[in-house]
Amino acid sequence: MASSYIFILLMGVVSLLSDFTYEGGRSILGPYLALLSASPFVIGFLSGLSELAGYVLRLVSGYLSDKLKKPWAFVFLGYAMNLLSVPLLALVPNWQWAGALMILERFGKALRTPSRDALLSQATERVGHGKGFGIHEFLDQVGAFWGPLFVSAVLYYFTNNYRLAFASLLPSALLALFVLFLSKRYHQGNVKTAEDSKEKSKGTHPGFWHYVAFSSLLGLSFVPITLITYHGKVHLGLSDALPPFLFALAMLMDGFSALLFGCLFDRIGFKALALGVVITAIYPYFIFSGSETLFIAGTLLWGVQLGMHESVVRSGVAKLSTPSFRGRAYGIFHLFFGLSVFLGASVMGRLYEILPVLLAVFSIGFQLLSLLILKKVVDHSHPNKGSVLHLF
Repeated sequence: MASSYIFILLMGVVSLLSDFTYEGGRSILGPYLALLSASPFVIGFLSGLSELAGYVLRLVSGYLSDKLKKPWAFVFLGYAMNLLSVPLLALVPNWQWAGALMILERFGKALRTPSRDALLSQATERVGHGKGFGIHEFLDQVGAFWGPLFVSAVLYYFTNNYRLAFASLLPSALLALFVLFLSKRYHQGNVKTAEDSKEKSKGTHPGFWHYVAFSSLLGLSFVPITLITYHGKVHLGLSDALPPFLFALAMLMDGFSALLFGCLFDRIGFKALALGVVITAIYPYFIFSGSETLFIAGTLLWGVQLGMHESVVRSGVAKLSTPSFRGRAYGIFHLFFGLSVFLGASVMGRLYEILPVLLAVFSIGFQLLSLLILKKVVDHSHPNKGSVLHLF
């Protein structure tokens, strides 16, 4: 079991350094594209296209990883593309080249994520899926917290030198690849592979597709951070420094939430998800209520739900799929979740233009609807407990 913890921690450090790199870069990408003469439409289009392409490609990479039985090849190639694309932005002559690197960065993430999660699930099988993914997500969010702050400091001390800011992320990218190499060496001989495990069945367990439907509804309801920070700045008149600071605090809430709900998942199973949705469902109302105090509280609750998404929701996929099918299972999950997030963000953006409260109603409504689907998953896990009340 100790070897499994070490592997999870090493992969967590890889994610910490990776998030430090690409979240640091993404935090200044909008202003950088504007400096390269990209229009607001182009910035939005490139962001949406790169995210959508990244989620769609996860299904293909997960399938190929399982079929070729070469998960580490996908992990190494994906991380290299994902990480090195960011410092290369320092060299681009125009927004077209920057856009190509944005898509390459998301493509790399799509290539490595299903295989990485499948490898992690082999280790979390021993320590508890919730706890294992929770530890990984906590370290991930430490990087997501410090990366933007580091880039902000570079811009402050070197008079808004964006090219230097991107270039300064090269050391963390290379260090992440080095730790990834150590993780692979430690993984061999310490964690069971799919071939070593004697599976009674191959594929997914009962409840998997209900679980995909549940996570898709949750993705459909998830308010994008860009709308939250826009509302804080434009409608509430917050200072320029406050929204990014709140985002950093939300990332910390994300990390601690991932640990908490991860441990709960190992104790009470899918009921932990129901508890998380009920606790955080009110966050859109808080954010768009017009009160600055409620806006801050809502943003922190948003971070709590994000932590649940990133740890417990991934743990559920491992629980409902067999090891030999897990790359494909994660690919399917990420595909439907990503499409739902993309569609939900588009609809909520339009609703916000009409009336912000409509966005809150849309989000809360789909969160509550997701609980009805989650009941089906709980029914499969605990067939003698059919009442909705048994979710809690």
